[in-house]
Amino acid sequence: MNDNHFLKNIFNEANFKKEDLETILNQYQRLEFAKNDFLIREETTANFYYFMESGFARSYVIDLEGNDISTKFFSSKDIVIDWHSYFLKTKCRENIQAITPCVAWKITFDDFMKLFNIEAFREVGRTRLVNNYFELKNHSVSIIADPAKDRYLNLLKTKPDIVQNVPLKQIATYLGVTDTSLSRIRKEIVDTK
Repeated sequence: MNDNHFLKNIFNEANFKKEDLETILNQYQRLEFAKNDFLIREETTANFYYFMESGFARSYVIDLEGNDISTKFFSSKDIVIDWHSYFLKTKCRENIQAITPCVAWKITFDDFMKLFNIEAFREVGRTRLVNNYFELKNHSVSIIADPAKDRYLNLLKTKPDIVQNVPLKQIATYLGVTDTSLSRIRKEIVDTK
């Protein structure tokens, strides 16, 4: 069995029978990624997902003008996944790449499906899926309805580790602004303190 405190925290030992937890942990494989390694590449089909133990990664797409646009950031305890590709077996439209060296725990689709007979595992998965959906929905509405400064302040409040560890150019594209505009917003915030 993988004797890993990180995964035991993810699955909160108190919520699982000992034998179920052991079965779950045995399905995960620990991997290390160097900076700039791809966890998932566009045009491939995702056959696994990861729990991020440490480090930072991002998903991004190349827009019609050839610009690299960040769509999501991942840090410790996040699920790194292309939901659509993983469950529907379609080609990924995004790349997911390590921003820093990362440690992650991988599970294959087949092993994931075997675990669905464990009720507590299903509940953890459902909760994470719903939370991920709400985060995505909130971000897409925010890009349309909120001023850029508010979007940055929200990111600073909800994910300060991202702001401290991710290049500003990548954060700017995620927020839907230029890096020059983001620099101006950051200066404004510092000047008002």
